[in-house]
Amino acid sequence: MGTARVAVWGLFIVVFQASAAVSTKKPQCVAGFPSHKLIFQVAKKHLTVGTRLGKVAFSDCTARRDFIFYSDDDHFTVTDGMLKVRRPTDIHRHREFTIHSWNSQGFRIRVPVRVVHHKHPHEKRHHNVERHHGEPRHHNHPPRHTKVHSAEHTKNATDQQVPILHFPKSGEGLRRRKRDWVIPDLSVPENSRGPYPLKVAQIRSNEDKVKKIYYSITGPGASEEPVGLFTMDRVTGNLYLTQPLDREVKAVYMFQAHAVQDGAGTAETPMDINVIVIDMNDNKPVFEQNTFMGEVAEASPIGFEVIKIVATDLDEPNNDNSDIRYRILSQDPVMPAALMFVVNPVTGAIRVNAHGLDREKYPKYTLVVQAADMKGEGLNGEAKVILTVTDSNDNAPAFTQPSYEASVEENKIDCYVIKLSVTDGDEPLSPAWNARFTIVAGDPGGLFTVKTAESNKHEGIISTAKALDFERSAKHTLLVAVENEVAFATPLLTATATVVVVVLDVNEAPIFNPIEKQVSKREDLAVDSDVVQYTASDPDTARKQKVMYKIIQDRAGWLNVAKETGLIKVKSSMDRESVFVKDNKYTALIGAYDNDDAPATGTGTLIIQLEDVNDNAPTIEERTIKLCHKDSAPQLLSVTDKDGPSFAAPYSVALQGMSHTNWTASMNESKTGILLNLATVLDSGEYTVVLRVTDNQGLAQDSTVQATVCDCSGQEVICKGRVAGGTDLPVILGILGGILLLLMLVLLLLLFARRRRGEQKVPLLQDDDIRDNVYYYDEEGGGEDDQDYDLGVLHRGLDNRPEVFRNDVVPNFMPAPLYRPRPANPEEIGNFIDDNLKAADNDPTAPPYDSLLVFDYEGGGSDAGSLSSLNSSSSGDQDYNCLNEWGPRFKKLADMYGGGEDDDML
Repeated sequence: MGTARVAVWGLFIVVFQASAAVSTKKPQCVAGFPSHKLIFQVAKKHLTVGTRLGKVAFSDCTARRDFIFYSDDDHFTVTDGMLKVRRPTDIHRHREFTIHSWNSQGFRIRVPVRVVHHKHPHEKRHHNVERHHGEPRHHNHPPRHTKVHSAEHTKNATDQQVPILHFPKSGEGLRRRKRDWVIPDLSVPENSRGPYPLKVAQIRSNEDKVKKIYYSITGPGASEEPVGLFTMDRVTGNLYLTQPLDREVKAVYMFQAHAVQDGAGTAETPMDINVIVIDMNDNKPVFEQNTFMGEVAEASPIGFEVIKIVATDLDEPNNDNSDIRYRILSQDPVMPAALMFVVNPVTGAIRVNAHGLDREKYPKYTLVVQAADMKGEGLNGEAKVILTVTDSNDNAPAFTQPSYEASVEENKIDCYVIKLSVTDGDEPLSPAWNARFTIVAGDPGGLFTVKTAESNKHEGIISTAKALDFERSAKHTLLVAVENEVAFATPLLTATATVVVVVLDVNEAPIFNPIEKQVSKREDLAVDSDVVQYTASDPDTARKQKVMYKIIQDRAGWLNVAKETGLIKVKSSMDRESVFVKDNKYTALIGAYDNDDAPATGTGTLIIQLEDVNDNAPTIEERTIKLCHKDSAPQLLSVTDKDGPSFAAPYSVALQGMSHTNWTASMNESKTGILLNLATVLDSGEYTVVLRVTDNQGLAQDSTVQATVCDCSGQEVICKGRVAGGTDLPVILGILGGILLLLMLVLLLLLFARRRRGEQKVPLLQDDDIRDNVYYYDEEGGGEDDQDYDLGVLHRGLDNRPEVFRNDVVPNFMPAPLYRPRPANPEEIGNFIDDNLKAADNDPTAPPYDSLLVFDYEGGGSDAGSLSSLNSSSSGDQDYNCLNEWGPRFKKLADMYGGGEDDDML
């Protein structure tokens, strides 16, 4: 029975190997190393010179057997295909480097090499791999052991076999183990040459000795995208890679291996497999820019960093494959030195390496730079660096002339004085060329300012910042310095120039001291009384000019100023209550002018604080009232006084004349209002009540109030028409009838008058009618007739109307004001009229403003004669026939100029 079972298993193995041999094609020859990675084990930590590590095989698919090898680690070398120690070295765990060789076509092929130090060279092939702290346990299964069969016990990797991964054995119970076993990661180099499918590992189950086991894999790269990248022989458990991998696309593949017993379901718990793609140097460094642009100042010192170039490599970071080194391949031009610039091989910073940068000679440098991986020995990329040499401020600006002279009038601010010009050898319009001017001496008071012109940065404009004073200083000497907008690159002298400014004298206006003068005077200050002497001084001390005075603004016409002395007097009575007074202050402008050919006038402000006097009697605001003749309510009358509080309330009131009999008047509690009421019952009608109101200083004035008494009672005033009792309707009808008769009579008279007017033929133009006569008035002022007019005609209207009188108040016995007589000087006519107008306003005997004034004086005729003395010119060709079309009023002119009846009579 046992023999039969062995025979069956043997037959199965033979059939499987035969099928595998049939399905596998003979791989084609691929030039290069037989393995993607060479691993050499050493038992000693310290390696001496000449130690042989193992054979390095290489083939280029030709009969050639001798190849040249190069190691990037100078501690090792390959001689006659044998890897040897070139320099003494120590191996700490392992040492990695790369061996290079070239095929028959000249292409370089490299292979990574690892030298591993084993502390126990005689240990078993099956060794444990300890799971590190923090590494996850897959699928939460209990700890398990993995046996790894590898060729690491050999001295070189040319004969290494793929690792064999065993499913972990099932433990009995939850027995604690001292160590946990983990499944090691599988490593596959990217871009492997094959042949494909490439065997990567083998999966084994401990049950395959007694059971028929089938193997499979699931997950990314197997049953998921990318599908079919990894495949597994379901009988042998061999894991195959079907095509080259690319680490830059995916660095790790994680999937699961399954073992299923034939006809009995799952035989093992799924095992997690991680395939790590080993990086190969398949990406060259790439610069961030194809062309880098930079600038370097011509005065830059050695070691000055100009620009930093950067390249990147897609290979695995922190690996020689991505370890980049920079170098400069060429420089154009190579003058004045071949190595004007150097680059830091690690950082890529380009720095100045030599003196001699000169923008005028070599304005631009072009560098070709290279970035190579494998620490400068691997793949490389190139780029250009264009450096523009910029100007440095190594030339100081200089004035075109050492000194300047200019003149300017005094008292002018922000006035142009002079323009300064400079030259500079640096690049035009650059900060090292643009000039900046400063006044360094000669202007302690800050009278001048200097600015760079906007249109030309090589011109400085000096202007006045404050008003110059010829009397204080007739000449100013300035020291002006010039620099650039940026500091000098090398120590240079600052250029200066001297500017002499001559101040020109001009006629200045006299100056009042103080500019604003304030005095306090009583408002009743007598005419021609002195107010104040307000004088000014002439700042032009060298001219010896005379100062004179005049009134510039005196809105009320109260003041007069002495032309020679500046003494201000009262010209007309002042009034604190005038509309020209604000806050008890009257403001006037006084002018002071000199006797220069072009006089200059200065102004001063005179403020007169008017002290109040009791010159205004209190008055009643309400001049008409209405009240009932029975049980009437007291009427409140407001009392006002133009004077200040000192001459106003409390007021007192007294009834005058017959008003005592029928009326009562008293002050209210505040003594600012009058309570007026009937003392007896009066018939309805209009009554005049005379009240005398007195202020607290005893100044009184009578005021009249027109009271309308209505036929009603109580506080509600209702006025009705006065009719006889019991005959209301007949009386009204009689009145209406009389009105109708009167209207009819008027209509008849109008009709009769119109008919008679139509019968009477009246000539259109009376011989004695002078309405259309032309009067010639040639008085335009200043003539001989203007000196003889009689101003007394201004009062002739009142003389012609003696019945006109003031009836709003009872006439009092206050003296009439004095009217100013007519002046002999015609220039004073204006002041004469203003003064007498103010006197008339304060005259209690004068009629009110709304009284009828009659002015019928038209002068005494004209000395010009008749218009008949005018001769019409007959030389023209004027056509006056149109005058006949203007109507009868122009008939006379039509006859005179148009050749009418007058011409026929001649």
